[in-house]
Amino acid sequence: MSPLFDPVLSECYALLPMTPHLPLALGAMNYVEIIRDASLIELAVLLLLMGVSVASWALIAMKASQLAKARAQSLTFLDTFWKASRLEAIYQTAQKLDGSPLSKVFCAGYEELTKLAQTKDGGTEGALAERLGGIENVERALHRASTAQITELENRVSFLGTVGAASPFVGLFGTVIGILSAFNQIAEQGNATLATVAAPVGNALFATAAGLFAAIPAVVAYNSFVSRIKVFDTEMSNFSADFLNIIKRHFFR
Repeated sequence: MSPLFDPVLSECYALLPMTPHLPLALGAMNYVEIIRDASLIELAVLLLLMGVSVASWALIAMKASQLAKARAQSLTFLDTFWKASRLEAIYQTAQKLDGSPLSKVFCAGYEELTKLAQTKDGGTEGALAERLGGIENVERALHRASTAQITELENRVSFLGTVGAASPFVGLFGTVIGILSAFNQIAEQGNATLATVAAPVGNALFATAAGLFAAIPAVVAYNSFVSRIKVFDTEMSNFSADFLNIIKRHFFR
């Protein structure tokens, strides 16, 4: 240890018995004291961060459950789709899998195909094949259903991105306000020692910690959800192409 730092360390150690609030700044935080000593602006910042953190965790749990259900039911649907020999049987199964984006895309395409089959000539496959633009109608129905499913999966996910981006700055704002308040108190006392600085600055830094506590889970969850939704988007595009190929081979020959 350099001799240059010895006087500073000696002063710090000498002040430890005189500083009852020092543990607050060093880690053993008393949250009741932080809230009690906070100004109205600091308190508003802490309450805001607490609220968005709770909302984020609730949304994370809800969205994680939704995506897990969508994954499980989509696997079940794909297994049924490739094993079944009749579209009607697949449709009956798909209607029960209400959490699967793929099953809803299939239902939209199948229902459009059924409407096209209701021709004045009796709905035969030959009459269906003669309908101008029939395959384009099915393709549009599949695309519209895929877009609707992506919109549903992305619902409220942007909130997590907003929380992740804004919370650290909100916490930093609370910290700046707290430090300014601490400096005002020190100026009024006219005595800037470790004992007078540690507690108010420690309380102010708590706002930054609260901002990071709200932001980090939100950012991690947001990136995870966006990645999984992109996978669903790709799967729906691939499934729509496969379904259209099957329709063309069997109904539009």
